[in-house]
Amino acid sequence: MKNSRRIKRMGRNRGKSKGLNLTSLMDVFTILVFFLLFNTASDEALESPRHFDLPEAVVEEMPRETVVIQVSPEEVLVQGRVMLTTRDLIEYENNEVAVIAQRLEQLESRAIGIRTREAAQKKEVTILADKTIPFTALRKIMSTCTGAGYEKISLAVIQKAAQAS
Repeated sequence: MKNSRRIKRMGRNRGKSKGLNLTSLMDVFTILVFFLLFNTASDEALESPRHFDLPEAVVEEMPRETVVIQVSPEEVLVQGRVMLTTRDLIEYENNEVAVIAQRLEQLESRAIGIRTREAAQKKEVTILADKTIPFTALRKIMSTCTGAGYEKISLAVIQKAAQAS
């Protein structure tokens, strides 16, 4: 049986592999990376950790992107990194806590990304503290922040409905 030209041509090209063209796949991943970079941080609300019991207050404006200091009954975290225990903070002699000041300077110098750099340049701090934490401990954190140049300090609260007048 005689083979047609078409069958011969298909037989010649069957063994050749041209490889995978990755250009379009790389374009898709590049767009995906940029999308994720710009949409990772949410300006709508801060999530309070489950082991925190925040005080309630009437709030009229939404929180901005800031450096977050969390004070739980067990430990103190600056941007998610544990700095010291709450007991050590309460027993600390000075009004300024050196470990927290060093972390704030480190955050400012190592800011990566547009939103993180903007938050570090605005010099704003939001403190999420359990309502059982004594104010003397919060005062030490606030004086440390002002000593490091962060003069806009906000205390996080749980938003409750505004009372009708």
